[in-house]
Amino acid sequence: MFARRLTTLCLVSFTALTGSAAFAGADKVAFPENWDKGVLYGTVDRHDIKQYRELYSTKAAVDAVKAGKPIPSGTVLTLVQYKAKVDDKGNVVKGTDGKFQKGDLVAYTVMEKRAGWGTEYKDDIRNGEWEYQVFTADKKPNEKANINGCFQCHKPHEKQDFVISLAKLSGTAPGAKPVPKSGTVVAVADFLFGPEKAEAKVGQPVTWANMDDSPHQVTLSGPNGRRSGVMLKGQTETMTFDAPGVYSYICGLHPNMKGTVEVK
Repeated sequence: MFARRLTTLCLVSFTALTGSAAFAGADKVAFPENWDKGVLYGTVDRHDIKQYRELYSTKAAVDAVKAGKPIPSGTVLTLVQYKAKVDDKGNVVKGTDGKFQKGDLVAYTVMEKRAGWGTEYKDDIRNGEWEYQVFTADKKPNEKANINGCFQCHKPHEKQDFVISLAKLSGTAPGAKPVPKSGTVVAVADFLFGPEKAEAKVGQPVTWANMDDSPHQVTLSGPNGRRSGVMLKGQTETMTFDAPGVYSYICGLHPNMKGTVEVK
């Protein structure tokens, strides 16, 4: 399914988007009744939408990835989404470890790989042999889920078999890159850009440094939009701007994360 490293499973980012009919192939994916008997290989606190999430995999997939082998046919990766507990003021309640506490179950998002799947899709959307499905809390397919969004989100990650959470799945992490001492630096932490409104000069480097366990990706909006590479924890991405103006951007994996760079 991919190279030896998975970034943080785009499961982490393929929440149940709404707005278009599900792909017919989603019907191939049955609800994984034994998801909790698999391997819990990661948790994620989504500060931007106040959710706590758990990532589960089949043991065969974990063993294969740790051995540097492709993800095998039959692999099921399950993202279990919960509301984070909040107090009477709407503030997230954290445990003694500083992490979100699990609240009500929201949904399950599943990606499954089977030999021969995906042949009906065009190359510009096909995700290898993967299919996706989103289930409600009562384990029924979410008919409003935009499965097309899942394919679009994972498509740029073809070199790692379309999975964004490989590092967590393999139990490895990339080496951290030094943050430049010159230019503008934006920290990415707790699913927020800081500062949210940054300033830079024309031609001056702007560097985003990911401090989160989750991967992130800077995506500039507009006709001249650009997209950075996916940043794992400890990694950075740098851009320069050749003209003054206010440049808006989002996280390509978590669209609720927004920021601007004012270039003078």
